[in-house]
Amino acid sequence: MFLELLLALALFLLPLLFLILKFSGNPETGNSKLPKSYPIIGSFPALYKNHANRLAWFTELLQNSPSATISIHHPFGRHSVDTANPTVVQHILKTNFPTYQKGESSRQILQELLGDGIFNADGDNWKFQRQLSSHEFNTKSLRKFVEDVVDIELYDRLVPILSKSSSERTILDFQDILQRFAFDNICRIGFGYDPEYLLPSLPQAKFAVAFDDAVEISSERFGFLRPVWKIKRALGIGSESRISRVVSDVREFANTIVKQKKREMDEMKTLESHDLLSRFLGSGHSDEKFVTDIVISFTLAGRDTTSAALTWFFWLISNHPNVESEILKEIEEKSEKGAGYDEAKEMVYTHAALCESMRLYPPVPIDSKEAVNDDVLPDGTKVKKGMAVSYHVYAMGRMEQIWGKDWAEFRPERWLERDVAADKWRFVAKDSFSYPVFQAGPRICLGKEMAFLQMKRVVVGVLKRFKVVPEKRENGLEPEFVAYLTAKMKGGFPVTVVERV
Repeated sequence: MFLELLLALALFLLPLLFLILKFSGNPETGNSKLPKSYPIIGSFPALYKNHANRLAWFTELLQNSPSATISIHHPFGRHSVDTANPTVVQHILKTNFPTYQKGESSRQILQELLGDGIFNADGDNWKFQRQLSSHEFNTKSLRKFVEDVVDIELYDRLVPILSKSSSERTILDFQDILQRFAFDNICRIGFGYDPEYLLPSLPQAKFAVAFDDAVEISSERFGFLRPVWKIKRALGIGSESRISRVVSDVREFANTIVKQKKREMDEMKTLESHDLLSRFLGSGHSDEKFVTDIVISFTLAGRDTTSAALTWFFWLISNHPNVESEILKEIEEKSEKGAGYDEAKEMVYTHAALCESMRLYPPVPIDSKEAVNDDVLPDGTKVKKGMAVSYHVYAMGRMEQIWGKDWAEFRPERWLERDVAADKWRFVAKDSFSYPVFQAGPRICLGKEMAFLQMKRVVVGVLKRFKVVPEKRENGLEPEFVAYLTAKMKGGFPVTVVERV
């Protein structure tokens, strides 16, 4: 019956759409680059046409907007606002923070995968998780993270795999290797659990495959026709036919970690906190579903973001030997003075190169909020209650008014000033609203410093011994930047590893 109703609706709408497209009037005045908006269907034709290339398309629209903010008309009267304006970003992430929440629409889309975890929560639930999590990101925890987790994983697992690949002249998918590395790291520091995913055999893990599928399917739900995923889900067709199975695999793995941690804490007869998971369980929130939601959220943050950032970083420096040379010089200088945590803290040029890489290829390219009240943005754009407001991190890294005419260049020096007296570089940070790679305001990423420490230790450990050489792609094209909840390099990052002499 439902299928028949859907078919009848489609047969009615198709001729209507044709007539609208054929006889509709002129587009709205204003930015001539904006897509035409028609009655009923809004800008559906342009949204559909540019869906596969939406990051580049939205970037061009925002670059051509005088205010770097645009309003898009969706089918059936729905509107959204997209911005690359730092003043507007500051407004939605800080100044008027209470008005711009994750929102009910976003929570529904991500409910199966993230549940009520911190990245899908608002209000008191978010505040509680934020407050409890913040204790794990102090200096003592960060030093322990680098010295007891990252460096062991780096030198006992990652380096031997690269060395073996180099001697045998095999091709590695470096994106996969970095994801395995980051996954082991977040599980060990966050949950006190070692999944042993980065082993010489590179084991296939049902959880990892399911996690990738679940993230991809959940991301697709944010498309320009958001209600469609619910129809696909009801009919059990397309990607929605798989999501229950893959999410079940993800939750089974996360739940195993929670149960094991509970057993360990029972045996210890103490609620003393040793990691993030212990702290949540020790807080009295021992409901398995809630704690499982937290495990999945932090796995997403710790596994996919740093690995995405490093994937694009290694690709960029392979194409900029001058940058690689400067990093190698810094590694040699700092290695003589210290190691581990202290060495990583002092890697100023490497820090700038990582920032520059994430400017061009941010791990989270777009972030959306939902207005819970009517509002007016600083540039005069009107926002109605229930509207989605998105800031485009990817586009912001390509705005001339923020970065200058040379925005397209990979140039770490834009983050540095030369201290002539000391004859060394000094890092100059960009404000977090012009560079919201780690969000900004009350929701700014708790793990920012931890991420930088981890990435810098990987850069030191890898580049000190190896040169990473990307395999040439068909027709010499650049790898494709794909945006899910987090970014990926389409088709992986095949490389050969050459040991330095």
